[in-house]
Amino acid sequence: MKYTFETTVRGYELDSYGHLNNAVYISYTEQARWEILENAGLLESFLSKKLLLVVTETNIRYMRELKLFDDVKVETQIRFEPPYLIFQHDIINSTDKIKAAKAEVKTLLIDRERIPQDIPEELLAIIN
Repeated sequence: MKYTFETTVRGYELDSYGHLNNAVYISYTEQARWEILENAGLLESFLSKKLLLVVTETNIRYMRELKLFDDVKVETQIRFEPPYLIFQHDIINSTDKIKAAKAEVKTLLIDRERIPQDIPEELLAIIN
């Protein structure tokens, strides 16, 4: 299943060259993951069980710059490679439909004692 998060490039996200700062691409992928968990009703469940979905690795390839007021779409697919959930993000300029970056983010579910936990069935269900 593919999930979509949309945003617009804001002025404070630009670097000295006038395009989106490279770190902000990663922020966009993080917000996309928050939105997926919230929309699936899992965020509240994780919080009540004191579980955390933490990033263990991020790989990103920058392909095209994004500029002020560009509309951006982050398309995300998730796969399960035990014990990890891996998020594949495509960051796309919505105006010209050209991919600006792609990222792969590996996550692990842990408890407050930092012990890895099994991925709940309700989360696995939204992947398929």
